[in-house]
Amino acid sequence: MALHKLQVDDFYDDSYKLIAIHCRLEDYRLAYVLNKHLGLKLERKEKDIDFKYLESSYSIFEWDNETEYVLWNLISNVCKKEQDSLSSTGTLFSESEKVLKTFNLISEHKKVDYFIKISDEIQNVDEKVILNKLKAIPQIITSYTVDPLKIKSKDHLIF
Repeated sequence: MALHKLQVDDFYDDSYKLIAIHCRLEDYRLAYVLNKHLGLKLERKEKDIDFKYLESSYSIFEWDNETEYVLWNLISNVCKKEQDSLSSTGTLFSESEKVLKTFNLISEHKKVDYFIKISDEIQNVDEKVILNKLKAIPQIITSYTVDPLKIKSKDHLIF
């Protein structure tokens, strides 16, 4: 009797485009600007992306363009959280200091503020046109494509 093994990778398809965005806008403002300049309809999802037992969470906006079979996602790459600092016991003052910690969704790209993930079934989205439109937006510092196959933590982009 033949034994068949199924790998998890057999079911997941890496056919998406990934664009990195450097921008100092808040996530909701960037979503508004992208909607305006790219003709999208991005809306904030009810639940954020949470990792490592709620240690960090990342905002996500989504628009499913059913007429063109394209799923657009705007994902924050940076999570800043205020945590208590570690202090030795027996100190003179019992006040604990707060420390601002920064976490990244894709750790290989720590300087990137946001990612746009474009999942299109029939490959009708032109990245160059999108990049030219993004570079024309004055609030965006720069944008460029990222090869998803070269990212070690690409599993964080599965949602």
